[in-house]
Amino acid sequence: MVLLRRELGDVLREKRQGQGRTLREVSAQASCSLGYLSEVERGEKEASSELLASICKALDVPLSEMLSDVADRVSLAEAASAQMTTVLTEGLATPISRGEVPRRTGRRTVVSAA
Repeated sequence: MVLLRRELGDVLREKRQGQGRTLREVSAQASCSLGYLSEVERGEKEASSELLASICKALDVPLSEMLSDVADRVSLAEAASAQMTTVLTEGLATPISRGEVPRRTGRRTVVSAA
């Protein structure tokens, strides 16, 4: 399951680290505790819209840009999850029978037919 708070935290961390800034610097400028910002970045806490706006302002990143980046990540995660579910439920991954397992004999790999 895709969790919005995790994707949001990842985007915030990437933006902050991309600027070479510390949690301490951003938390001070955003007027939130260092510990809380850390929990938001790790996806452990849900940030209010007011806090998100404050963090974005501290990072000098438009809120709309940050939310767009989060939406892109959620979309990719959902697509990957759906693809994996399809593979698992529809059997698109065929099991290898014991006789088809490659075995090494000296320098050559031999595939024996069962």
